[in-house]
Amino acid sequence: MDTSQPEPPDTGPSRRRRLTLFGAPDNQDQVAVADLLRSVTVGGVLMLIAAVAALLWANLAPGSYETVREFRIGPMSVGHWASDGLLTIFFFVAGLELKREFRAGSLSKPSQALVPIVAAACGMAVPAGLYVALNLGPEGRLEGWAIPMATDIAFALAILAVAAPKLPSSLRAFLLTLAIVDDLGAILVIAVVFTSQVSWLSLGLALGCAVVWFVLQQTRLDKWWLHLPLFVACWWFMYDSGVHATIAGVLLGLLTRTSPEEAHDPVDRWEHFWNPISAGLVVPLFALMAAGVHFDLTIAREVFTTPVTLGIVVGLVVGKTIGVTAGAWLTSKVTGAELPADIRWRDIMSLAALAGVGFTVALLVAELAFPNEPDLGDRAKGAVLVASVIAAVLGTILLRSRTRARVRAGVLE
Repeated sequence: MDTSQPEPPDTGPSRRRRLTLFGAPDNQDQVAVADLLRSVTVGGVLMLIAAVAALLWANLAPGSYETVREFRIGPMSVGHWASDGLLTIFFFVAGLELKREFRAGSLSKPSQALVPIVAAACGMAVPAGLYVALNLGPEGRLEGWAIPMATDIAFALAILAVAAPKLPSSLRAFLLTLAIVDDLGAILVIAVVFTSQVSWLSLGLALGCAVVWFVLQQTRLDKWWLHLPLFVACWWFMYDSGVHATIAGVLLGLLTRTSPEEAHDPVDRWEHFWNPISAGLVVPLFALMAAGVHFDLTIAREVFTTPVTLGIVVGLVVGKTIGVTAGAWLTSKVTGAELPADIRWRDIMSLAALAGVGFTVALLVAELAFPNEPDLGDRAKGAVLVASVIAAVLGTILLRSRTRARVRAGVLE
């Protein structure tokens, strides 16, 4: 497959421009990707520390861990505040990122957006299909099909930054855009699939708050004392409606004003303010409350033997690798696009393996898939953690191998 080379220069009028599958970003995109890489590297490390702390706490002192997680503050427990409350900030930041990408980033140009959209879609469909195939028997549980669909943007980009810092910037931009589209798909699944009963009055009030937010943005009334209570109200009505409360964060993020002509528009200002809070506090706290799975020999053995857990592991590790690679390859065949001269299909496959690191959204979906079966939910979370470790190790090995190959070829120093 690695036959794509740059065409020899031709100044003749008949020269045919060839579409590049995904090229290096322009200077503005490079700055945005670099800034995000720096932030998610720190956030990924904090998330990892919180996950390890949760595992140690849940296995060394399970009674106290459950007591803290189930301790009620107002209408919800601490665990629910972490997943249904504070995690809304994480999804708000994701919504802001999506808005910027749709308006002026890599998703603003259809020719560039097509590749990560198809790759992300295939990277969600194939894991879900493998999970369903492994759960068709009498012991299977089909309601967990959405668990292996999500890629964790913080972990994946943090691992890429540490494992292969010298790979082409276009690969980093591709993974970033892939993860953003993947997040959008997971958000839609949460909104549509995991909503059983809807209070239309509360949903209408939440949408009314969103409309007011949009009007304030369009009239440039960017006052925090107007938007903060509106954000809280929208979140509460969304929670009360039965739709997962984090959808409010995405919705308000997408309705926030951004303009290429405005130096410091609300998307830039609010993402600059909320991103450190999301990466440094919200996501680690969620990991601390969600990753506390009690492991014993039985659960460790079940990860690779029961349909639910095996479907999650195979979906994330195998399905993501096949789906993302096949999606990008299919796009190249249908559109006639070529890889950039400095990228090979082995690079894409290495990146696809890293996309199997599912954490934040995958753990959230595991809770939503089995709401009345905490034991099964914990086993599903354990499978997510095991699969994420396997994908991280596999992706790191492949990426380091590609880096060494480039050094031997004289492409990198």
